[in-house]
Amino acid sequence: MPQYLISTYLPDDFDPSQMTEQTIQAIHALNRELIAAGVRRFACGLSPKAVTVRSQADGEAIVTDGPYLETKEYVGGLSILETENIDQALAWVRKGARVIPGVVEVREIFFNPAPAEDCVR
Repeated sequence: MPQYLISTYLPDDFDPSQMTEQTIQAIHALNRELIAAGVRRFACGLSPKAVTVRSQADGEAIVTDGPYLETKEYVGGLSILETENIDQALAWVRKGARVIPGVVEVREIFFNPAPAEDCVR
């Protein structure tokens, strides 16, 4: 069954301390629902702070503070869902968009070569 990376983007000035208890409980409820439906494989929030490692042509790696790209938003969380198809993944994302602030990106995860069925879980 296909898996999808769900990335939630938050504005650069997002302050998690401003999230209401109602929003936090709605996020927990959504996660419980995803688990009960058997589609959630992984989920987490991410810090807005990042360290970037960039490979150089000479083989060296440069470490810098901050995300790779200059943006006005950052990846604030991610989930991996396993559903029958993209439409089912999008249905879950639409449900989550009602409780989780920000923009959400959905990408199918592909393996090359595909793992054996017993290796997926």
